[in-house]
Amino acid sequence: MTKTMRAAVCVRPGGPEVLEIRELPIPEARPGWSLVRVAGAGLNRSELRTRQGHSPDVTFPRVLGIECVGTIAASADTRLPEGTTVAAVMGEMGRTFDGGYAEYALLPDPLLMPVTTTLPWEVLAALPETYLTARGALDTLDVGPGTRLLIRGGTSSVGMAAASIAAGLGAETAATTRRPGKTAALTAAGVTHVLVDDGEPLAVDRIWPEGPDHVLDLVGADTVAGSLRLVRRGGTVCVAGSLSGWLVPDFEPIARIPSGTKLTAFHSNDARGRTEVLQRIVDDVESGTYRPNVDKVFSLADIAAAHRYMEDNAAAGKVVVVP
Repeated sequence: MTKTMRAAVCVRPGGPEVLEIRELPIPEARPGWSLVRVAGAGLNRSELRTRQGHSPDVTFPRVLGIECVGTIAASADTRLPEGTTVAAVMGEMGRTFDGGYAEYALLPDPLLMPVTTTLPWEVLAALPETYLTARGALDTLDVGPGTRLLIRGGTSSVGMAAASIAAGLGAETAATTRRPGKTAALTAAGVTHVLVDDGEPLAVDRIWPEGPDHVLDLVGADTVAGSLRLVRRGGTVCVAGSLSGWLVPDFEPIARIPSGTKLTAFHSNDARGRTEVLQRIVDDVESGTYRPNVDKVFSLADIAAAHRYMEDNAAAGKVVVVP
């Protein structure tokens, strides 16, 4: 093994240009921490916001990346022999300690999820954060056969994954997109009804006069109040994304939440270490039950271009970076 690695380092808060490819020492495994040879990393909106300087606890320079997949290069953990295929998600990756935008990552053992798979690396890299978040959110909503689900932010990576899972569960699904050119991608992901969100009130009542049973809101701050009005009385809105930001200003629960309607959330950090769930997801992708929804693959050297692509909302699905 060489002693140095390439990594994309966020040198300071700013635009995509603050992501610089540098040669760094390869970290050494130590008790409780294993060295992973990174084979791919999915990009996420939270990394974009960290790069912009909206994560106050993050210090720079920092190697971003809240998830990655790869193989064990060195470990003292007997359940993680060298060569084991693993995935890792959250747990302060790319925030408190360096994350997946590198050829190697030193990660806490509890985050590492060994999986068995024949999927290509770029497909496997598209699954952990996206599918674990989507699965957790749909479980929180208790989506099942015959339920009516509205996904807001449908062409986000989590939205596409949720559509695929919901279709497999037998739910009737509607999803929104702001770009008419992305409607075909939603239909292919298993969405029954595609709604173009052009700033006008969504015509959900034309599909379901009483409203959907559940709303999975991945847009977040800008739409949560509207989602509470759209869901049927007694239904549930789950906020699991922040495409429009993290804070809802002047939110008054009694005024904004209709009587009997439920507002909940799912945080992707709750998905960390869920090896059995991830293995089932991988198996379902291999069998064709779920679609991996990989939109575009970038090389690590093109990380700045990948961030611009994500920031421009060009993707319909997951953006992946490979070393």
